[in-house]
Amino acid sequence: MAKKKLIALCACPMGLAHTFMAAEAIGKTAREMGYDVKVETQGADGIKNELTAADIREADIIIHAIAVTPLGMERFEGREVYEVGLPEMIKTPEDVIREIEADLAQ
Repeated sequence: MAKKKLIALCACPMGLAHTFMAAEAIGKTAREMGYDVKVETQGADGIKNELTAADIREADIIIHAIAVTPLGMERFEGREVYEVGLPEMIKTPEDVIREIEADLAQ
């Protein structure tokens, strides 16, 4: 059975600490929960680890942990995106992912 795929996009106004703290928390937690994971960051140093059309198409869960409107939002049209605050993703990433899993199971 193929692993489930979780992708995320993290962005904050300054694109410094919180963007990368959330990206790290999502990546670590999702891997521990058995997901293939890819996290794009949009920060002071531009877009890193950019999500491709294939990443978006194949994702089981898409999370936007954002405090600003990220670039390239049109890429996600037609997909269910879970928008979550950066502090929540930093502090309780497993709880957030479990809530999304429960929502998708309904």
